[in-house]
This record gives sequence, C-alpha cells and structure tokens, in this order.
Amino acid sequence: MTTSKLEVLTPANCQMIFIDHQPQMAFGVQSIDRQVLKNNTVALAKAAKVFNIPTLITTVETESFSGNTYPELLDVFPGKDILERTSMNSWDDQKVRDALAANGKKKVVVAGLWTEVCNNSFALCAMLEGDYEIYMVADASGGTSKEAHDYAMQRMIQAGVIPVTWQQVMLEWQRDWAHKETYNAVMDIVKEHSGAYGMGVDYAYTMVHKAPSRQKSEHRTLAPVAAR
Repeated sequence: MTTSKLEVLTPANCQMIFIDHQPQMAFGVQSIDRQVLKNNTVALAKAAKVFNIPTLITTVETESFSGNTYPELLDVFPGKDILERTSMNSWDDQKVRDALAANGKKKVVVAGLWTEVCNNSFALCAMLEGDYEIYMVADASGGTSKEAHDYAMQRMIQAGVIPVTWQQVMLEWQRDWAHKETYNAVMDIVKEHSGAYGMGVDYAYTMVHKAPSRQKSEHRTLAPVAAR
C-alpha cells in the first residue's frame, strides 16, 4: 500500500464522480434496496456540496436507454454540466478525463451504477492509465445481483481500490466537530438521510437541548381526553 492511501480524505485532496445514476440502470439493481440507494447517493452529493468537493456527473445513453439522472441528485448541483457518454466505461470519454485532470485531485471518490460494469471498468482504467486513487462508495453504488456487486468490489479491492460508505466519506471530510463552518450542514444531512443515527440526533436536539422540531409546517398538539 502506498503512503498516499494512508491519508484520510479531506475537502482539499479529493474529487467526486457520480456515474450513471439513471432510472434504467437503477431498475436492474438487486444488490441494495433502490430507495436506500437513492437516499445514500443524494446524501453523498449533499455532503460533497457542503465541503466544496469538485464533482462530476456522467451519464450513458440518456435518450436511447438509460433515462435522466435522478432529479434529486441534479438539484443538489443546479446548473452543473452533465457529461454524456456512449461507452460503459467513463474513462473512454475524453470529456471525463479532461474534467478529472482539470480538478487536479488524484483521489477520486466514485459512486455509480452498475458496480460490476461502469464502476469497475472506470476504476481499473483510471488507476492504470491515469494514476488515480479510487475510493469506491459501496452503498451509493449497486449491481445486478448481490454477487455481482460483492465480487466486483472484491476485484477492485484486490487491484487497490479503497472501499468506503457515504457516511464514512462525509464524516472523514468533517473530521472534527470543532469545524463549525460545516457542522450544521452535516447535521442537516444526518437528520434527513442517516436513518437511526439521524433520528437520534433529532431526539437529542429536541428533547435534550430543547431545540424546536424541524418540520416546516405548524401543528397543534391536542391534550389527551379520557373517553366517557
């Protein structure tokens, strides 16, 4: 393992690429619940925006097969160009190579569909031909079966890819809760996307610290009345 792989991810040392988060690709995913997959992907995107991570969104055969990128993902990055391709391998498209090079970060955080095809081929080629380090976000990616996802992850790990999860990446970027400039935004992502952890944060904020509940609409609580 090279020394650089011992470095934790920081907002200054990495970039992000989302590959083919499109409905037709998601239809084929069997390795993870598709709603969980979308939740994790959008959460990762929101984290990348909070920490100003240079981010690419690339798509394949949008009009003829795959459909449009998740609108929830696109809305995190208003106005961002989408890098359309014909190849299953993002590395085969010069726009993608140029954008990666322009960002100037050798650590690339990757999330995409499918793990065994688009993620795998991009990761191996970017490492071999571009000398990039790849951090594969396993729970913001999906394969056509659990075996397809798992064995693709194993193949990439054997080649030197570093497996991560979306929340791990976000908290690695945060690193220290004393970094108050991103604290509240990270907690907002946690409360909305982190399941039981987020529920626990909501509980602590409202019941322990007496913060107001975070819903946007007004509601009255009617006192109990014993039935007669």
